[in-house]
Amino acid sequence: MAAREAGRKDVPTLVAVSKVQPWERIAPVLAAGQRVFGENRVQEAQARWAGVRDTHPDLELRLIGPLQSNKARAALELFDVIETVDRESLAAALAEAIARGAPRRRFYVQVNTGEEPQKAGVIPADADAFIERLRTHHGLMPEGLMCIPPADEAPGPHFALLAKIAARNGLDRLSMGMSSDFETAVRFGATSVRVGSALFGTR
Repeated sequence: MAAREAGRKDVPTLVAVSKVQPWERIAPVLAAGQRVFGENRVQEAQARWAGVRDTHPDLELRLIGPLQSNKARAALELFDVIETVDRESLAAALAEAIARGAPRRRFYVQVNTGEEPQKAGVIPADADAFIERLRTHHGLMPEGLMCIPPADEAPGPHFALLAKIAARNGLDRLSMGMSSDFETAVRFGATSVRVGSALFGTR
């Protein structure tokens, strides 16, 4: 509905945030036809989704939490999309793992739009240069950007900033918006929204 109200013909991808949810909550959502799920940790996702692709080959898993460089290969083996590429050391680890035979996946750059010290993500002023380094030095071709606005600020300006950075870098995918603000994100051009509690209930 938010997409129609914003005058958009496309429908953003719903990423069901299944992190730390018990399987009895996830199973009905999967059975209802949802196929894109977001996870925060490699090991937790491995335990939860092991074997599920045998019966659901169209399943898409996205890493939406911070990734340690030493788990780059494991993440590439498991996830279809890694949304949290945010630093040089991680980019190097991903590129090396791919060079050694790990699958080449889809990547997003996480931008810390609020420049919050406790949050992962490249700061906006460094985003252009980082995206260029991914492309020219590491051979990683990001398809979009991801952000998590500060909880105590209006999300709209942060979504607008992310869209502006994406546009000037030729990126057309925007992962932004969660349960509390996904409608705003859609109005600002989100191509995917990450929804957890609105689907599964509070943890």
